[in-house]
Amino acid sequence: MFVAISILILVVCLLLAVVVLVQNSKGGGLAANFQAQSQIMGVRKTADFLEKASWGLAIALLVLCVAATAVVPNKNVSEKTKTELNPNAAKTNIPSAPTAPAATPIQQ
Repeated sequence: MFVAISILILVVCLLLAVVVLVQNSKGGGLAANFQAQSQIMGVRKTADFLEKASWGLAIALLVLCVAATAVVPNKNVSEKTKTELNPNAAKTNIPSAPTAPAATPIQQ
């Protein structure tokens, strides 16, 4: 589920970047190319569509990021999973603390 949401986030980011780059800050951009009156969408409608698309994609990105946070895999890994990932980990016996040398009596 996390991978699917991550892919959706990537697609929305790419679409948002395209929509923002098509817009022009001074009202031109893609809308300036549709100045003929025979077009279905006029200059104003194209600008409105691009603005609504950018808002919609931004909101979708926010929602997908929150959803990804909700379904992120748990970081706690059980002992069984640790031994499955590293089978040699169970075979090594590492002491928790170094052992002290044996005391020898002093002979005089």
